[in-house]
Amino acid sequence: MGIRLKKLALISVSDKTNIVEFSKRLVKYNYDIVATGNTARLLKENSVDVTEISTLTSFPEIFDGRVKTLHPKVFAGILFRRDNALDQKEAKENNIMPVDIVCVNLYPFVKTVENPNSDFEKIIENIDIGGPSLIRASAKNYKFVSVLTNPDQYDSFLNELDSGQISIETRKKLALEAFSNTASYDTYIANYLECKFEQSPSYIRINYKKDKELRYGENPHQSSSLYGRFSDYFEVFHGKELSYNNILDLIAAIELVEDLAGTSCAIIKHQNPAGAATSENIMDAYENALKGDPVSAFGGIVAFTKTVTEEVALKLNEIFLEIICAPDYTDEAFTILKKKKNRRLLKQLKPINIKQQNFRNIPGGVIIQDSDSISIIEDQLKVVTDKKPNDKEMEDILFAWKVAKHTKSNAIVFAKDKTALGVGAGQMSRVDSSKLAKMKADEHRLDLKNSVAASDAFFPFADSLLEIIKCGATAVIQPGGSVRDPEVIEAANRNNISMVFTGIRHFKH
Repeated sequence: MGIRLKKLALISVSDKTNIVEFSKRLVKYNYDIVATGNTARLLKENSVDVTEISTLTSFPEIFDGRVKTLHPKVFAGILFRRDNALDQKEAKENNIMPVDIVCVNLYPFVKTVENPNSDFEKIIENIDIGGPSLIRASAKNYKFVSVLTNPDQYDSFLNELDSGQISIETRKKLALEAFSNTASYDTYIANYLECKFEQSPSYIRINYKKDKELRYGENPHQSSSLYGRFSDYFEVFHGKELSYNNILDLIAAIELVEDLAGTSCAIIKHQNPAGAATSENIMDAYENALKGDPVSAFGGIVAFTKTVTEEVALKLNEIFLEIICAPDYTDEAFTILKKKKNRRLLKQLKPINIKQQNFRNIPGGVIIQDSDSISIIEDQLKVVTDKKPNDKEMEDILFAWKVAKHTKSNAIVFAKDKTALGVGAGQMSRVDSSKLAKMKADEHRLDLKNSVAASDAFFPFADSLLEIIKCGATAVIQPGGSVRDPEVIEAANRNNISMVFTGIRHFKH
């Protein structure tokens, strides 16, 4: 091939951030620049000496830019193995110039999909074809080619180039990032088209970029990382970084308050409600939630649906809390709350209760289910007892039902005045959950007389209901559907309480 006085860099970018400065530096390092249409125009406008791709290929860009880099001269230059004698011979015979640097980023498919003004035709035109091919070819030939796919890579790459050459370790790293880039891109396209064409998924494609390392997982000996766009939903603006357990508890708290809606507060401990309440104002909501289990609330996660005020902040500072999350805070509240240096303060940026799919690992794969996002419609509730719940009882059993939905099975929740008074969670027996809820209420001197109760699943026997009645409940809400429903209904009638069937079960394992 002879001595090459200059080396070749191919540039074709949709995101043109810092590309002019990057190209000028390459020229100083004795690189010739070859670029595609808009990229070439931008570089020329900024006095960068550039050759258009069509000059290299002797073939014009056609079909409104759909075809521009898909040419043997381009891909031969990228895939040419410099240490292979046959490749050297064929490159010379076909006048192939080796390409040493490929800088490509892809059409903004994801941003186009997310733009409400994009029609389907525009979305399809933003599926990049040549770009992924260039990236994959370059990454495949990483021994000889450096491939850059993100403006964030430019500075470190140029700094290394200052030393005279790019190391094989850097090219390996760039190649891996390149393949990850095209894999992510294809995943977005496949997921979008699957939904658009209303096709049932035949593959599970998980497509989240690593955000950060967490300190550890559930326990200190378990490593943990955060992937995806968590920061789109929450802003952490004070305190230590969130831990793995913090994030799980935070999501549990937000899911509950979003279901409760109105002016609500939830206090979560180990993904179960230690307290929950809906009230006329945010102060009452917090105080009512706290009284449900003030002992377990210590070190808990508190979530609100409304702005935290100075009055509430003073109350929050009376006990140790891991996290406080709200849609906003008054300036006075923030000043008060930030006095606790290690406590995390978060602002919720947008709702999280959207229909999505949940995954769990199993040996050999995963199991998947839709999120439990169904809501009961009051008109579809079925009163199955002689006695009907009055309006206040109906409000309270609907409140208790929502809290039970967010409580680990078997779940029993007692409530009154839209306040959780006793929560029995995660027990092997529904009778035990009832006893645990009563024990919690007694411990905090909360009277269950004339309360209501919710069960996340049906009563397999009347014993669970009788235990609830002994605690003082006058109305019960449950899914129904047991073969012993008649026995359970008869026990309710015999004890003069009302009972409502939802037809919906809310197991939470």
